[in-house]
Amino acid sequence: MIDALLGALPHAFAPSSLLAVLIGTIAGLLVGALPGLTVTTGLAVLIPLTFGMDPLFALGMMAGMYNGGSYGGAIPAILLRVPGTPASVATLMDGYEMTKQGKAAYALQVAVVSGVIGSVLSALALIGLAPLLVKLSLMFGPAEYFWVAVLGLATVASLLGDDLLKGVMAAFIGLLIGTMGTDLATGTERYTFGRLEFAEGMDIVVLLTALFAIPPVIQMIETAGHKGMSKELLNLRKQGSVLKDWRRFLPIWMRSSVIGIIIGILPGAGGSMSCYLAYNDAKQRSKDPDSFGKGNPDGVAASECGNGADNAASLIPALSLGIPGSGVAAVILGGLLVHGLRPGPQLFSEHPDIVYGFMLQMLISAVLLYFVGGLAATRIFGQVLRLPHVVLAPLILMFVAIGVYAVNNSTFDLYMLLGIGLIAYVMERLDYPSPPVILGVILGPIAEGQLSLALTISGGHPLALIASPMSLIVVTLTLLILALPIWGRWKKRALA
Repeated sequence: MIDALLGALPHAFAPSSLLAVLIGTIAGLLVGALPGLTVTTGLAVLIPLTFGMDPLFALGMMAGMYNGGSYGGAIPAILLRVPGTPASVATLMDGYEMTKQGKAAYALQVAVVSGVIGSVLSALALIGLAPLLVKLSLMFGPAEYFWVAVLGLATVASLLGDDLLKGVMAAFIGLLIGTMGTDLATGTERYTFGRLEFAEGMDIVVLLTALFAIPPVIQMIETAGHKGMSKELLNLRKQGSVLKDWRRFLPIWMRSSVIGIIIGILPGAGGSMSCYLAYNDAKQRSKDPDSFGKGNPDGVAASECGNGADNAASLIPALSLGIPGSGVAAVILGGLLVHGLRPGPQLFSEHPDIVYGFMLQMLISAVLLYFVGGLAATRIFGQVLRLPHVVLAPLILMFVAIGVYAVNNSTFDLYMLLGIGLIAYVMERLDYPSPPVILGVILGPIAEGQLSLALTISGGHPLALIASPMSLIVVTLTLLILALPIWGRWKKRALA
């Protein structure tokens, strides 16, 4: 392994490789920052363009886009309350509140530093711990994956808002939407209303964008004036130093990175779950959990660090076993196949210079993100808020519509965007939180599919769900997460 890694160093640090990583990082920032577009979409567009290129040059662009797009989604989430990617939903809850308090620059600084730390540690895990982590992932079967999904759903407790009943109802709405589409076990269509567009379920990009992009646009229209955000409020000059505050953030960075890496290496469990779990962990361990959702930088740090730590880790089972840890990792697998590289153990023996070079490129892009994302992107995208609302609202709506239409080239998606967006606006006016909806949509199908598979394998015996030690560990963690809020409320009442 060490010999292969040393042999890949000249290839990874070659000028052409560094240029590819730089191009990919900038493109990823743009894709992530544009509402409606996702890293998956950007990679899907990029891969055909790399056909015929040198494999390491093409993979360098993919590595840069992966890490760049991961952080890029935090920029509109913090500045506009519009999540650029699904994983940035947890970031906006505290990030946008910090912007309203005139702390936009500090929020972006927290986001980029936390994302870089998570991405760097994730890349190091990919390089140094791949064999060990692959063995760990092999210990997970359908029953274990079911409990991991339930563990993710348990984090809804940290996203419910002030009204418990409304938060639970929002989560159930998400679970209900997640049942739309074709049941893979029986082939039965559920809640498709005879529309072919619903056969594969509700498009997550359309739903995400409608829930979080349309309501703020409508609010901008309601309060439209001739002035944009004031120069004093949108202060993008340096506001303190995150690196000087490292003692405050270090425990959050370490815990969130571990969470992101573990979730990343679980095939099919990666993506948005890591940022929610990291956010929940930070909130539960905080001395002031009530400040979360009201502009606490710890929430931004946890979400972005967990999000970054998921990136390279999700490639561990993808490169070693051919099993992607996330949707983005699945697209990168397609990119490998386009260049004649078959994922699996043979990839490490037949093309060590390329596979280890790609791992190093993930590390390089994570470091590069601090300079490109921390300086250029913040200044460029931050000035958008200076525009008057009468100009900004239609611009956001235009980019959102373009991004949603580009996913499937479907006008039906635009109708859904408008319809769901109006419903989301009504929900917001009635104080129903939106994050639990997304969490239910993402994790509901995972839990259902793995539960069905586990019961099928066991012949319908429910005790099979807790038959393994790993299942018991995850169940215990789930119960602890559910018990912590109850304990906190009981303790608060006892002190009162």
